[in-house]
Amino acid sequence: MRIQSVLVAAASLVLPNCQAVFVDDAFNVDWHLALVGAPQEDTTFFHQPVAASKASLLYTLSDKAILGAVNPKDGSLRWRQQLSPNNNSTSSFLRAAQDQALVISAVDGQVAAWSAADGRQAWSFDLGDAKVKDLEIVEIPEANEQGGSKDAIVLTGDSQPTVRRLARQDGAVKWLFRDDSGDTPFQLSVSSTHIFYISLHTSMLGGLKIKVASLDPVTGHKMDQYTLSTESDLASTADILTVGANSASPIIAWTDKARSTLKVNVIGSKAVSTFNVEVGQDVLSISLHAPYHINARPHFLVHYETRSQNWAEVYHVDLVKSTVSKAYSLPKLTGKAAFSASTSDANVYFTRISNSEVTVVSSASHGILARWPLKPAAGITLQGDHAPVHAVSEVSVKSDTVSAVRSAVYLASGDWILIRDGTPVWERPEALSSIKSAVWAYLSAPEGLVHELEIEGHSNPVQAYIHRVKRHIAALENLPAWLAALPGRIAASVGIGAHDADADSTDIFGFHKRIVCATESGRLIALDAGGKGATVWNVKIANDAAPSPWQSPKLAARPDGTILASSVDGSQHRLFNASTGTEMTYTGSALLSEPSHAAKFTYALEDGKVVGGPIAEAASWRFAPGNGEKVYSMTPRPIDDPVASIGKVLGDRKVLYKYLNPNTLLIITASDTTMSATISVIDALSGSVLYIASHQGVDTTLPIASAMSENWFAYSFASQPTADSVKGYQLVVGEMFESPFSNDRGPQSAIKNSSEVDYSYQPHVIAQSYRIREPISKLEVTQTRQGITSRALLAVLPESNAVVGIPRHVIDPRRPVGRDATKDEMMEGLMRYMPVLEFDPKWYLNHQREVYGIDTITTSPAVLESTSLVFAYGLDVFSTRISPSFSFDILGKDFNKFQMLATVAALAVATVVVAPLVKRKQINTRWQFL
Repeated sequence: MRIQSVLVAAASLVLPNCQAVFVDDAFNVDWHLALVGAPQEDTTFFHQPVAASKASLLYTLSDKAILGAVNPKDGSLRWRQQLSPNNNSTSSFLRAAQDQALVISAVDGQVAAWSAADGRQAWSFDLGDAKVKDLEIVEIPEANEQGGSKDAIVLTGDSQPTVRRLARQDGAVKWLFRDDSGDTPFQLSVSSTHIFYISLHTSMLGGLKIKVASLDPVTGHKMDQYTLSTESDLASTADILTVGANSASPIIAWTDKARSTLKVNVIGSKAVSTFNVEVGQDVLSISLHAPYHINARPHFLVHYETRSQNWAEVYHVDLVKSTVSKAYSLPKLTGKAAFSASTSDANVYFTRISNSEVTVVSSASHGILARWPLKPAAGITLQGDHAPVHAVSEVSVKSDTVSAVRSAVYLASGDWILIRDGTPVWERPEALSSIKSAVWAYLSAPEGLVHELEIEGHSNPVQAYIHRVKRHIAALENLPAWLAALPGRIAASVGIGAHDADADSTDIFGFHKRIVCATESGRLIALDAGGKGATVWNVKIANDAAPSPWQSPKLAARPDGTILASSVDGSQHRLFNASTGTEMTYTGSALLSEPSHAAKFTYALEDGKVVGGPIAEAASWRFAPGNGEKVYSMTPRPIDDPVASIGKVLGDRKVLYKYLNPNTLLIITASDTTMSATISVIDALSGSVLYIASHQGVDTTLPIASAMSENWFAYSFASQPTADSVKGYQLVVGEMFESPFSNDRGPQSAIKNSSEVDYSYQPHVIAQSYRIREPISKLEVTQTRQGITSRALLAVLPESNAVVGIPRHVIDPRRPVGRDATKDEMMEGLMRYMPVLEFDPKWYLNHQREVYGIDTITTSPAVLESTSLVFAYGLDVFSTRISPSFSFDILGKDFNKFQMLATVAALAVATVVVAPLVKRKQINTRWQFL
């Protein structure tokens, strides 16, 4: 018996360590969207990573300061670099020189060069506190440079604006020019012989004058300077349409305040050409598109948009006479459209992407060179909320004929798509890189069925019977589709036909739950958790006005299959159908049903203090931080937190009763000055402090993550080096019991009525800390339907770009300290306490993937008790299914259904064949005795 007990205990220790998915489940039950953010028009382009190659990649520097290269063929991400860890950069630029294998970026005060092929950094230059105002590439030959140096020209806007020329090879400063005029630096432009520094001078009346200084490209010395009288036109920089970057577009273009005239200056001259904007049109936006290659023709296009129409005009620049003339106009079209400029040799082409077609024209003539109707694909339509915002294009020209064009188009919906010859090829949901809130929605089945049964259970017999008959009649609507799919399902189940592992799990296993996400652009997007993150619907709920109360709304899921969206300040509410995204009338009604164990308290932060009490009453208690600390975070126990057992069964069959207070609230307070943090667990109904712990030498600049579930809590922080310890990261886990003694309920022993339970007494708390090798930015706990399955602690590791699932028994605070576990403790799955916790490779839920920028993780139970659904978001989006106690309630993929059915069929045949023989033998046996 002793040997058997030891073997059972050993097995209990081994099995939970294998809680990660199996090899055949990896990359099948989980999915990952590697995102870059919204591509910016000025920092997105096609470029050949190798000069000798004809294939191009699509490069972008997004609004999240992510530099990435996308494969235009399938939309896959070739490489990416995070240039700003805080994602709050105020200025960003990306440039690439023709026939060069480098792309050069500038974000805030950092300039860097990257290999266009693999994204490796070639060099970087730190500008300190100075901020980059512009970045351009100079392609002017020098005596010792073959084919031109193609260096970087950087304009910074610190207290003394500076122009620097950085060598392409290593980023060394060749020269710098300082502007001591006190004017505001604006932009740079490069011609074949000069570098132009453009600044803005504020006039006495508040208008802006454009000043242009000509610099020697070899020495950086100022050669000439002139000022344009623009103070009557320019009230702000928003009125300046563009400053051409090179000799292909050597212009400065702006409009007057009423947007009634377009004015253009050829850089290097003081002449200004004026063109009237069509009268009677309420022009909402004007944009200018020009080529960037230095050898391209100096032609450009001006795009006009009103609320219902769009059109464009093409202009030519005479570099000898320094004049601008209108060449031709493109016709008006209804709706929105995006224009882009591209080159082939010296020729310039303009591509127009409207809601119905893609057309290409030459900059030299208005004749349409190629036209493709826009073909619908995967439900993509370029209208309404999905209208094109901006685009970049690459034109293929063979024998002076445009044979093909591919355009990367960013839509108002936040999707980035590529259209090849009028056909959408791929789609990247970049709007998901800015999720601010996400909830798991309740759908009609199977959660809806549970809700319907609850209605019948709370009705009288007659009403319940009528309700059931109506439910069965409604279910008959799905019968034809179910019968039609039945042969295929049967064939697939025995290995004859193809089978989608999740095709029939929507109504059975609950893997296809929908995740409704609110983005910072004011959109609601629903994703299919079991369908590789496919977008189910995408609607806009915020207008374009800024700021809007519906930017980044707070979401709540209701059991009736609706989503309640609350404005940022919580004063307004809107209701949406979780299945279709259709907005519904909000009547202010509460949730249709709530979990029976839901907490009955409220809490808030007021004047630096935590206040709370019963929901129906005013705040009855206050919690004030001490030692100069401020409230860092508040983590309540989840409302939907089912408990399968009120006690923990010990190895000797005794029970430690859990402290299961639904009103527990974990409060973390911290101080930057004293480098201290205090962790307090309180009863949010009465305000009683249940547990408190203090930590010194805490690095408050790094995240302090926390989580609560059932009767235990966890938190993690970074510690500064002290005289007694070194810098490190800690994970602390505490567990609360009603009494330190087994089979003892402490103060609750005398309670006879569960409704009279008073949780304000101090529980018995056991806590242990573990040293981990890297920081944790977010903690969460898995959820299952009944709470029977062991829980796992999910942790986001920002340095590793990973998510790990730590088994609950590994961080059990009751692990014996300083000794080996006894036989009874081994029966519980306990092991000797070790102060260092190493993350097992099997715990990494993302496998080899790198999930960038994850800052929030949320979980939801599936219909299967063994399975918890996980959704993590930030920059990337990641989702998986985790079974901490294995998938004990579902057959594995290796189960041979065909063999089972063949065995049953063989037994049936044998029974039919043998039955007559047995009967004949029995008859013959009877005759023998006669």
